[in-house]
Amino acid sequence: MNNYPKTFSHIGLSVPNLDEAVKFYEEVMGWYTIMKPTLVEEESETAIGQMCIDVFGTDWGSFKIAHLSTGDKIGIEIFEFKNNKKPDDFEYWKTGTFHFCVQDPNIEALVEKIVAHGGKQRMPIREYYPNEKPYKMVYVEDPFGVVFEIYTHSYELTYSQGAY
Repeated sequence: MNNYPKTFSHIGLSVPNLDEAVKFYEEVMGWYTIMKPTLVEEESETAIGQMCIDVFGTDWGSFKIAHLSTGDKIGIEIFEFKNNKKPDDFEYWKTGTFHFCVQDPNIEALVEKIVAHGGKQRMPIREYYPNEKPYKMVYVEDPFGVVFEIYTHSYELTYSQGAY
């Protein structure tokens, strides 16, 4: 069996208000909605119903979901579950996914837009290699508590120099 780098398909986000999240990600990030908000009900008669029972177990009732796509064709699957709960804090120490990262050469303008639309800037914009290369990064948060990072340059360029 060949060991080759797998490509990234999508990431799933959980938010308290799906319609507001879709609007935020369309307006702020420019992502395309490829499936409008839809209700999925707990039932085993359809493929999606059975798949969700396989993943979530039983007694979840229903949830809303929408599918968006980034400019480089990465899927963003956004869920609104009943009785959802925003974490009390940024629990970065917990095992599992704790952020995703997007890339924009105009990092300052994107941060301003995120904040103007109800998000937060979690730290100052920092340079990886000050006075050497213009690679910048920042952590932000959408209005729904989802923490993510912004890079000015590609992942490969940012880390190809080796250690910080």
